[in-house]
Amino acid sequence: MKNYFLSLTILVTSSAVFATDATLDLKVFAQQYFQAMVATQAPDATKQDIENYLALLTDDVGHSHLPYVTDDSRQPGGKEAMRKGMAFYLAAHTEHKAELLDVFTFNNSAVAIRYSNSAKGAHPQNNQAISYAQTMMEVLEMENGKVAVIRKYHQ
Repeated sequence: MKNYFLSLTILVTSSAVFATDATLDLKVFAQQYFQAMVATQAPDATKQDIENYLALLTDDVGHSHLPYVTDDSRQPGGKEAMRKGMAFYLAAHTEHKAELLDVFTFNNSAVAIRYSNSAKGAHPQNNQAISYAQTMMEVLEMENGKVAVIRKYHQ
């Protein structure tokens, strides 16, 4: 009898987890992710904007941004490393504009967003002027409703 209840509990719990992943609308998630990410790049971005973005990621998130960051290995401190890096560049832009161009979903395991963005500002370390305009593709690998791996590509 005890094994019956244990089996039933495991079945119900695993079904609930599966239902969460199966019902996650990746197109809606992609919009939320994009809006949260763009908010972190705004001239008036705050630490709370960074936290809102990081809430969408697993704690051990892996991240690559070719050609700058090539290792997308998931590490226990992945989210903390992103927090530190994002805080360093916080409010470095004096101008920022972004437009979501495309969303591609791959069953419930991944979503890709393609967007254009441009920015102007000053590098926080050396105060050198920065200015860029680019088209980006981010492939987001999902796990339990959160982003587990981010892969960024420039067009």
